[in-house]
Amino acid sequence: MADWYLWAWILCSTMTLVVLRGSVLKRRKGNGISATRGESVKRVLAGNGECRSADGSDADVIVVGAGVAGSALAHTLGKDGRRVHVIERDLTEPDRIVGELLQPGGYLKLIELGLEDCVEEIDAQKVFGYALFKDGKHTRLSYPLENFHSDVSGRSFHNGRFIQRMREKAASLPNVRLEQGTVTSLLEEKGTIRGVQYKTKDGRELTAFAPLTIVCDGCFSNLRRSLCNPKVDVPSCFVGLVLENCHLPYSNHGHVILADPSPILFYPISSTEVRCLVDIPGQKVPSIANGEMTNYLKTIMAHQVPPEIYDSFVAAVDKGNIRTMPNRSMPASPYPTPGALLMGDAFNMRRPLTGGGMTVALSDIVVLHDLLRPLRDLNDGPNLCKYLESFYTLRKPVASTINTLAGALYKVFSASPDQARKEMRQACFDYLSLGGVFSTGPISLLSGLNPRPLSLVMHFFVVAINGIGRLLVPFPSPKRIWIGARLITGASGIIFPIIKSEGVRQMFFPATVPAYYRAPPLK
Repeated sequence: MADWYLWAWILCSTMTLVVLRGSVLKRRKGNGISATRGESVKRVLAGNGECRSADGSDADVIVVGAGVAGSALAHTLGKDGRRVHVIERDLTEPDRIVGELLQPGGYLKLIELGLEDCVEEIDAQKVFGYALFKDGKHTRLSYPLENFHSDVSGRSFHNGRFIQRMREKAASLPNVRLEQGTVTSLLEEKGTIRGVQYKTKDGRELTAFAPLTIVCDGCFSNLRRSLCNPKVDVPSCFVGLVLENCHLPYSNHGHVILADPSPILFYPISSTEVRCLVDIPGQKVPSIANGEMTNYLKTIMAHQVPPEIYDSFVAAVDKGNIRTMPNRSMPASPYPTPGALLMGDAFNMRRPLTGGGMTVALSDIVVLHDLLRPLRDLNDGPNLCKYLESFYTLRKPVASTINTLAGALYKVFSASPDQARKEMRQACFDYLSLGGVFSTGPISLLSGLNPRPLSLVMHFFVVAINGIGRLLVPFPSPKRIWIGARLITGASGIIFPIIKSEGVRQMFFPATVPAYYRAPPLK
C-alpha cells in the first residue's frame, strides 16, 4: 500500500510540473517571446528593478553587432545623447564579398543620418546606373538623379573599409562605448529583455543591462530565434572574384549579365578593382579545392561575359582567390518583445541581386530614430514595445518594395527551360531597353529613390503584358496564346507569394494597420 501511495505521489507531482511548465510557456508566448528559444535567452533577477551593468557603466541602449546597421544605429542614437553600449564579436576589418554596393536611396539615408563622410577616404566609386547584357545585346539604365544634388549617386567600395569608417564615427562620440565580445544570450526578467550576457575578448563572462537591446548581429545571428520567426531560404550562392585593372564597358556602372543558369554581376569596388559575383542556383557549389570551380567558371561562365571583360575574368579565375557566400532570404516576421528589437540582416534579408540590403537597413534606422527621438525614458518596456510596433509598418514602403523587387528580378533574370519564363525574361530586357519612363520607373524602384509598392506591381505586370504582346503580334497562334496565358500566370506566381510574405495590408494599406502609429508614451 505504501508503494502505491509513493507512485501516486510521483505521478501527481509530475503532472503538476507539466501543467505549470505549459502555463509558463503559454504566458511567455503571449508576451511575444518564443518558447523554443533555447539557450539564447536566460532569466535574470534584478535586486531593485533598476537596469545596471555588472561593471557599473549604465547604458540606455545595448547594440549587438557593429556592422553597417549596428554602427550607424550607435552613431545615430549617440548623437541624440543616448548612452550606447555596442558589443561586436570581431572589431578587425571585415573581409566580405557582399555589402559593397550602396544604392542612391541608401546614400540619401546616409546623408540624413550624418554619415555621408564614411564613404570618403576609402577609394569608393560613384555608381550612376546599370548596364544590362543579354545574348550579345546590351542597354544602359541610368539612375534618375536629375532632381538631386550632384554628389548624390550610388557608391561601391570594399565592405570592410566602409564598416571601419562607420565604427570610427560611432566610437568618436563620448557616450558610445564600442567593445569586442560575443553575446551569448539575452537576459529576461518577467517577459522583458533587460540586457545581454556576453564573453569578452579575454574570455570573461559579463552581463550588461539597458532598457532597450537592439540586435543587429547580421545574417549569421544566433539571437534572432528569440525575437522573430526565422524562415531563412538559401536560393543560391555567390562566387566572388576580384578583377584587377579591368575596364568595364560602361564606367561607373554596375553590370548585370543575364547568363545561363543565373546572372553574373560586375561593379567597381576601388579605382583599380572590379568585383565579380557569379550566382550559382542551389546550396551546393562546385568544389574549389579539387578544381571543379575553376573548370565551371572557365568552361560554363567565361564565354557568357562581355568580350571587354573576358581576359580579366579568366585571369582572376586563374589567380585562384575564389570565395563563396550563401545568398539568404528571410522576410521580416518579428515577435514584438518588450525591451528588445531586431534590425539589419538579423531581422530581414532579401536576395542580394539588387544590392538593396544596406538601403533597407539605413532606412530602418531613420524610421526607428524618428520614433525614439521624442522619448526621454526607455524604461517602460511593455509600453515602449507597444509603441514600437508601428516601426514594423512604417518601414514597409521602402523595405517591402526592395525585398519584392529583389526576389522577383532574381526569378525573372534566371534562365529556365520553360518557354513562358524565357518569354518573361526577354520581355523584361526589351521593356527596360525602351528607355524613358520604361527604364526610369523600374530603376528608381531598384535604387530606393521611389519606394512605392503599387508602382512596382504596375511595372511588373506591364512587363508581362509586353511579353504577351510580343507573342500575339503579328499572328496569335494557339500555341502563342497558350504561352502568353502561362506567362501571365507565371508572373503572378512569382510576385504574389513574395507580396504575401511581406504582408499585403502592410504594403498597400499601412494606415489601416492598428499599429501604424501610436503616440509616444507619456513618460
